[in-house]
Amino acid sequence: MSGLMDQATAFLYAAILASVPLLYGTLGEILTQKAGNINLGVEGMMYLGAIAGFLAGYHTDSLALTLILAMLAGAAGASVYALLTVTLKANQNVTGLTLTIFGTGVANFLGEQAKLAVPVGTAFMSARLKTQLSPLRLGALSDLPLIGRLLFNHSILTYLALALGITMSLYLNRSRRGLNLRAVGENPAAADAMGVRVNLYKYAHIMAGGALAGLGGVYVSMVTALGNWQPNIISGQGWIAIALVIFASWRPLRAITGSLVFGALSVLRLYVPRDVVDIPPALFSMLPFAVTCLVLVITSMRSNRENQQPASCGVNYFREER
Repeated sequence: MSGLMDQATAFLYAAILASVPLLYGTLGEILTQKAGNINLGVEGMMYLGAIAGFLAGYHTDSLALTLILAMLAGAAGASVYALLTVTLKANQNVTGLTLTIFGTGVANFLGEQAKLAVPVGTAFMSARLKTQLSPLRLGALSDLPLIGRLLFNHSILTYLALALGITMSLYLNRSRRGLNLRAVGENPAAADAMGVRVNLYKYAHIMAGGALAGLGGVYVSMVTALGNWQPNIISGQGWIAIALVIFASWRPLRAITGSLVFGALSVLRLYVPRDVVDIPPALFSMLPFAVTCLVLVITSMRSNRENQQPASCGVNYFREER
């Protein structure tokens, strides 16, 4: 019985770890879509954040610079998307897909070049930076049975993601700027008539969404991969984050739960005994994506307006037509 409990605890802990980059990407895309834009470039922005943080960590040995440069890289990718879609009125879907292709290619190229430039066996992440990204010790709380490990034994980036989810929920529902943002996403012409600077809101929140995606990427490269660059390191998590936006009904608090569910699906294959359930590992690997498709089908059948995306999402706003 004790062994089963330990296995369940290990599984839940791994699910929480796997949920963090998904949560960052989902929160970033919620902000973007609340502004009335669909950015399919989440994967690309996560890649940009991953490689920027990876290189910053190696060259600066500073946690602050690692996170800041990762956020700036994600925001830079998002700013290009914003320029093309908000100012130049380019197709949002095509622009987002292009951003994903660009970010993936740039990150993989720079990552491989960085590995070639460093002698074999050299650690990319210093002991100091590794300690800063290691699980925090919260005294007696971390030593509590069961919940101590599950709730009080995580990296600072995990707690930051949770805090951002709660803060974003309050921002969208309880603040004046959050209500203005929702108005921009639902009816930009009406928001414009009320004096809201629509393009400014779009640019600011699209770039903020990119910065959050960058944090998700640096979590993968510096925490999940322990500072060891691997080809295709994000591995589709940006696409899952986009589906999670729909799963969460564009609500940040639901995104926390949804990320945990999909995180659990992504690590399930590591905790199912092969002698009990003989399922090929490849089927477990495709499980998160299969559930993603199922979520999209079920969501499309909903008729509740509260569970639908912002009304102007995906439609470019032409001020002269209002």
